[in-house]
Amino acid sequence: MLSDFGAEVIKIEPIEGDPVRTMGKQFEGHSLYAASIFRNKKLIALDLRQAEGRKIARDLALACDVVVENFKPGTLEGWGLGWEQLSQANPRLVMVRISGFGQDGPYSSRPGYGIVCESVSGLRHLTGDPDRAPSRVGVSMTDYIAGLHGAYGAVMALMVRDRTGKGQLIDAALYECAFNFMEVWVPAYDKLGFVPTRTGARLIGSTPNNLYPTREGSYIHITAMADNLFRRLADTMGQPALAQDARFANAIARNENYEALDEIISAWTQRNSLAALEAALEKAGIPATRIFTLADIFEDPHYRARGSIVDAPDENMGTVAMPAVVPRLSGTPGAIRHAGRAVGQDTHAVLADILGYSAAAIESLASAGTIALSASKADTPHKRSA
Repeated sequence: MLSDFGAEVIKIEPIEGDPVRTMGKQFEGHSLYAASIFRNKKLIALDLRQAEGRKIARDLALACDVVVENFKPGTLEGWGLGWEQLSQANPRLVMVRISGFGQDGPYSSRPGYGIVCESVSGLRHLTGDPDRAPSRVGVSMTDYIAGLHGAYGAVMALMVRDRTGKGQLIDAALYECAFNFMEVWVPAYDKLGFVPTRTGARLIGSTPNNLYPTREGSYIHITAMADNLFRRLADTMGQPALAQDARFANAIARNENYEALDEIISAWTQRNSLAALEAALEKAGIPATRIFTLADIFEDPHYRARGSIVDAPDENMGTVAMPAVVPRLSGTPGAIRHAGRAVGQDTHAVLADILGYSAAAIESLASAGTIALSASKADTPHKRSA
């Protein structure tokens, strides 16, 4: 996110490459996930188990404004790269620490992948159908949630540093970042003892707000929780009296009688095709849609008109499609300059440009296995970006 808006971001990978490179699909031996998630970043490869590798990491950290790390708490301290050690050397430094369970507390030493911490947050308990085990979203959602909070925290800390001259530590725990998305239910349990659970496609306390079957067996999602929207929906269904029915006349009543209302709406949608439903609901100004697949998205005129998918330059694949930069800033918009590169592709350039290493010193480190260099033509010294 920060690199999309012009920050010079240097990612340190282990010599063998980040495990992300093994996730998702491969194209002619190249990781498509890494091409997207490593976009705009300078990629260097270090062996942090070696003292010289840790020295390089420390020197780079002290040359930067922000350090982002996601090791288990205590790991960096053991390497001399912890917050106290680095901030003492550079009081202006900002550090974002992303971990499963935070830097303190009884769970802090536990390993925690995003989906594990999502389970602890309560968010996964709400995901899926009520008659089945909790499901998961088909992406690493809690990792992304934590990344959003980490980026937000870093920018806030840099704004404060502009006033005070001092950096600070951001403790972004995956379980807490996901728990933050449980906001609506925390006071409900506190005051009412209410424990929400899985409701499938329906959103608790928002009626109608559900998936409804169509004549051809597909589904349409309709959201008409507001009273004015529900009146329009009733009119579109040819059943205006529903809006005066005591069971459905206002939002609270509809929430209490959601099963009866969903049955009525389902009976209507099942008599109509998906295309006819979408057209009628759009004409009435009622939020509704089919469920888009990626194939639908690539063919969609709105995505195309807004440039929501961009082709990022990639020296191995030519270009690779990925989501455009968001949010859209009117004065300083972000940009995708290149897709994610090979392991160690920028090692030589970063060590030479930022730390002033000679070519001979870099070759010596490579021979010792402390760093990895890519054979790419892009792995040559260049002028450091501002």
